[in-house]
Amino acid sequence: MAKVDADNLLKRFGRYLKLERGLSTNTVEGYQCDVEKLVDFIEAGNLDWGQVTGDDLHRFVCTLQDLGIGARSQARIISGIKSFFGFLKLEKLIENDPSELIESPKLGVKLPDVLTVDEVDRMVESFDLSQPEDRRNRAIIETLYGCGLRVSELVGLRISDLYLPEGYIIVEGKGEKRRLVPISQNAIHEINLYMEDRRELDIKRGSEDILFLNRRGAKLTRVMVYYIVKRACERCGIRKQVSPHTLRHTFATHLLEGGANLRAIQQMLGHESITTTEIYTHLDRQFLRQEILQHHPRNQRKAPNNEG
Repeated sequence: MAKVDADNLLKRFGRYLKLERGLSTNTVEGYQCDVEKLVDFIEAGNLDWGQVTGDDLHRFVCTLQDLGIGARSQARIISGIKSFFGFLKLEKLIENDPSELIESPKLGVKLPDVLTVDEVDRMVESFDLSQPEDRRNRAIIETLYGCGLRVSELVGLRISDLYLPEGYIIVEGKGEKRRLVPISQNAIHEINLYMEDRRELDIKRGSEDILFLNRRGAKLTRVMVYYIVKRACERCGIRKQVSPHTLRHTFATHLLEGGANLRAIQQMLGHESITTTEIYTHLDRQFLRQEILQHHPRNQRKAPNNEG
């Protein structure tokens, strides 16, 4: 297959992912980038897509391992390749799907770092409220933690989707799916304070409805939010590996510790499957053990005296 044909095929694959499967732009671009690695491999072997076998794909996966690509990244790439061959078969460009027998590497459950309530409080209190940017940043931390948002959801949050008097916001998540999320009084308070500063900005065209803006009146990037969180941790001496996503994990874990239903947490996080949310039951084992030891009636009795 000529390179120009591969380029056209990738564009068609992208349209299929976007329109037929409803995936987000970031996910589509990630899948296309992963499949491009396979395109290079196939072209280097002078193969046609109809000639690709399971053995060819197995050799491709081995090259990923040789390059030092980790198991999690390998699994993501293989997922993209399976979607791509499924698309080729749907378009009747191939008869058999050689990716059906390719297995992803086994992944252990990697439990993310979670902040304590005290650590979140210290982060919030670390900002200098005499500075407009710090007032904005404090509102960002409260919103990430108070609503359990992904960083992409935070930077895309629109003023027209805020229903603060009613106590909720509308969030656009993965696949452009919208969901209703309750917002805490603390986050509402900080957003209202920040809005006073926002009115003083020279807002760029196209960003008029975006909530959180940089000093030039443009939409924040995800990298900027990462640095806001990182610097807040540095100021208050938190040495854990913390990112904006850590606040989302912390939100879910603290809700579970407080007795929230797992289904309710699933809805607030925007998870398609409950199995994604169930990772928080692993995070919560120690808390649950302490609760059982403290509150179970049999544990409240004195241990029997075995002497004599």
